[in-house]
Parts: sequence; C-alpha cells; structure tokens
Amino acid sequence: MNTRLEVESAIKQLPESEVRDLARWLQEYLDERWDQQIEADLASGKLDRLIAKAESDIAAKNVRDLNEVLYDG
Repeated sequence: MNTRLEVESAIKQLPESEVRDLARWLQEYLDERWDQQIEADLASGKLDRLIAKAESDIAAKNVRDLNEVLYDG
C-alpha cells in the first residue's frame, strides 16, 4: 500500500468500528507529531520572538482574559 488512494480503498473495506479506531489512532498520531513540531520549534528558538512579545504584553498588562475574548467578543 503505497498511495493515498490505496489506503482510502482499504479503509472503505473496513468495518465501521475499525474505521473509528483508525480515526482515533490517526488523530493521536497527528497530535503527537504536532507536539514534536512545537517542541522542535521551541528548542530551535523559532518561538523566542513570539514568547518575548507575549511576556512583554503580559508585563504591560496589554492582555485580555480568555473568557472575555471567548464570550464577550
């Protein structure tokens, strides 16, 4: 199985319960890769500028409560 179309075809042949298990596994796999990418970006310094900006905004009290952003916006 070397192509996405082959994988899609194989998935269509699975029972629904296995498709759901596969979807759950795939989401966990993607979450893990995302975490690894964030960790690599953090270690390489790619996020330093964003972190410094956030810390500066917090120190200057130039921030809003998350609930305010989510519910009063």
